[in-house]
Amino acid sequence: MPNDSSQIKLRELPGVDRLLQMPDTAVLLSLYGRTLTLEALRHTLESVRSGLLQGRVTAVPPAPLLIQSATDWLENLLTPSLRPVINATGVIVHTNLGRAPLSQAARQAIDAAARSYSNLEYDLVAGERGSRHAHATQLLPHLTGADSSMVVNNNAAAVLLMLTALCHGRQVIISRGQLVEIGGGFRIPDVMAQSGATLVEVGTTNRTHLRDYSRAINEQTAAILVAHHSNYKIVGFTSEPSLAELAELAHTHHLPLLFDQGSGALLDTSPFGLDPEPTVPDGIQAGCDLVAFSGDKLLGGPQAGILVGRADLIARCQQHPLARAVRADKLCLAGLAATLTHYARDEALTAVPVWQMIAMSLAEITAVAENWLTHLQANGITAELINGESTVGGGSLPGTSLPTCLIALSPTNPDALAARLRAEAIPVIGRIQDGRYLLDPRTVLPEQVDNLRQSLVNCAKEEIGD
Repeated sequence: MPNDSSQIKLRELPGVDRLLQMPDTAVLLSLYGRTLTLEALRHTLESVRSGLLQGRVTAVPPAPLLIQSATDWLENLLTPSLRPVINATGVIVHTNLGRAPLSQAARQAIDAAARSYSNLEYDLVAGERGSRHAHATQLLPHLTGADSSMVVNNNAAAVLLMLTALCHGRQVIISRGQLVEIGGGFRIPDVMAQSGATLVEVGTTNRTHLRDYSRAINEQTAAILVAHHSNYKIVGFTSEPSLAELAELAHTHHLPLLFDQGSGALLDTSPFGLDPEPTVPDGIQAGCDLVAFSGDKLLGGPQAGILVGRADLIARCQQHPLARAVRADKLCLAGLAATLTHYARDEALTAVPVWQMIAMSLAEITAVAENWLTHLQANGITAELINGESTVGGGSLPGTSLPTCLIALSPTNPDALAARLRAEAIPVIGRIQDGRYLLDPRTVLPEQVDNLRQSLVNCAKEEIGD
């Protein structure tokens, strides 16, 4: 029960009307409007009132502090939760950090599509309703060798649509070694169940033979599905048929071969010291009838799911009711088209950030790291350069890495430094290893370097000195 003292203090608490008359409140009204300002003032007063009654607050704060509390509440409410960050982890396609950053051309294309009306579903030549499937797809056959293509909102949707449109109520054969789970608990068996297709597992975890597929084919079989080992490796005593062998078997039985390629690689990764990644064109050339892949992994574009392959199968997917539920929006299509244009012009290595990072040599990264080190030392911060490894990430090329040069800081409390850097205006995300805080220049965008160096000076100087 409130005591007499708390009741007296409650009477000292100003009302909303009084606070509205304060000069400082006029600033809030101009910035946030009357409705939100009133809500903030009421929230602040109720918080103080509750604190007085419960004994957590011993005195009524002066009006300026009450208004400041309301200001803090408004700023917290309206600060976007989705914010740019500086990725200094060395993970190029970092799923938790938004995967692939977009090229300048892709960003400009998205901005142009967002600024005005567009011909998203309008045929400018015929002067009548058109199809959004016409956008961002004209280059895909050229780049992949496929007959046709379509774009949906992510690769999980592409796989779901493919299985639902082509295999509902029938059986799909897949190797036990390919029953993958990716981030967020997305599992191939679960997607199969949602599609209405029946999963038929063949072979074992480590070895599946062509004869295993052949024996499983019957009159209920709708397709053979191959899921690329995009985020794991099976090593040792292993075996599985090639895509070409499976395509020949499927076509002998008049079945389609469906390939969940996943990463969206259009370029060969082996020249950069990475394991060879089966590319989308490889899948088409091997005889796959449909290939599904992501737009925001190794392709380096916006989040999208892409299907390429036989025109008749693409048409069935486009005409299925689920296609509307998973369709891509105009911003995705604009950004994807711009990204694909880089590949058509043979400029992906210099224009697409993901491939710029993959292609960076150790000498280039070391030069950047040395420049950072000089800046830190000039500001009284002790650091050193150490050898390290960058990874592609995003469920791509598991177990392989790229050599890099890391900035290593040795603060008293690495977790505290990491927390302070995450609290910067543009949060900095590094990694902690062996008691040191590490930063990898490979994944820091050039336009963010100045912010990173200033944040390091702001946050590290107190803990790390000469």
